[in-house]
Amino acid sequence: MWEPDRVTETPDAQDDLRLAIVGFGLRASLARYAHRPGEGSRVTVVCDSSERGRADAAERIEGVRVVDSLDELLAPDVRADVDAVLVLTPDHVHAEHAVRTLGAGIPTFVEKPLATTLEDADRILEAAHRTRTRLYVGHNMRHMPVVRAMREVIRAGTIGEVKAVWCRHFVSAGGDYYFKDWHADRRNTTGLLLQKGAHDLDVIHWLAGAYTRRVSAVGALAVYGDITDHRDNSDRRMADWYSLDSWPPTEQRELNPVVDVEDISMANLVLEGGVLASYQQCHFTPDYWRSYTVIGSKGRLENFGDGPGATVKVWTRRTDSYRDDADEVIEIPPADTLGHGGADPLLIAEFVRFARDGGTTDTSPVAAREAVAAGASATTSLRTGGGAVDVPPLDPALVAWFEGGQA
Repeated sequence: MWEPDRVTETPDAQDDLRLAIVGFGLRASLARYAHRPGEGSRVTVVCDSSERGRADAAERIEGVRVVDSLDELLAPDVRADVDAVLVLTPDHVHAEHAVRTLGAGIPTFVEKPLATTLEDADRILEAAHRTRTRLYVGHNMRHMPVVRAMREVIRAGTIGEVKAVWCRHFVSAGGDYYFKDWHADRRNTTGLLLQKGAHDLDVIHWLAGAYTRRVSAVGALAVYGDITDHRDNSDRRMADWYSLDSWPPTEQRELNPVVDVEDISMANLVLEGGVLASYQQCHFTPDYWRSYTVIGSKGRLENFGDGPGATVKVWTRRTDSYRDDADEVIEIPPADTLGHGGADPLLIAEFVRFARDGGTTDTSPVAAREAVAAGASATTSLRTGGGAVDVPPLDPALVAWFEGGQA
């Protein structure tokens, strides 16, 4: 887990974008890229309702102002020292916080997923549109080198027109990451097909160049539902319990008091233009990575590994068997593995630039909403017998405004 060096102010930080952070928990790891005095941005205020969060912020960011409520953050004397805000609170309260910061006219970064219900996702977009305030969603996988490499192959036309996208997500850390805290309670997440899956659904949409319009899904609480050892872990953080020694999954202990989200799920998606996609997610595998396959009208690609050292292989010639020696092999270079393979610093740099100057971004609030819509609709299908569910479209006026650069 992140244990950064203490960061100090420098005299030449006067022109930095001044950032507030709302919620100093797990994704407070982004603070290491946001607080760079003299290099473009610095964190001036942290808001957290927990004593531990406020103490961590005060310890890790020298000179930061710490407050315990959004009311205090938005008070005139504190607000005057804030140019933009990062909302890093638990997913189910993103809308509660982002609607208020957008309402105050503060350019707002919202951690992914954008929300845990379609209604909340739309409320956030509507607030940005109503107040004409810049909104950015932290879909950092769009900055992951392996994802960008696949997208570049597709955009070059190497495999032709995309016809299918498959993603298998192996989550060895599922027991530790999602079944010992608030994630395990569907009131906080809707389900992991949305909460965890929104990231991959966004990538599927980005690679295909289309959004999901109909979905069906199945799933189950196949392993962690049988574990009877539970504990209220609200007094701890993930670093306090995470261990690779927690294996096999049936040996996990001290799960959240409420465990009612699926630990394995599978969704079939029909995207705009007839592109077909599938997404499989399992939280009790021994390995942890994402495997994408994209099939086009002239070839296909597949990634092997999703971090530094991974490869993307591309096949464009017909054969009568599998060929390990693909027609093109793209090697993913080493990167900062502490920041999602180098994605997190790029994500924050893009937000800082966007909050200050506007312009286009690789992430998209509309795409973030569509990932939530697909995940929520898939969860509805999963829990109502697996039948096809139509994904509600977004108001065209909102689409036009966001795709026009929020100007």
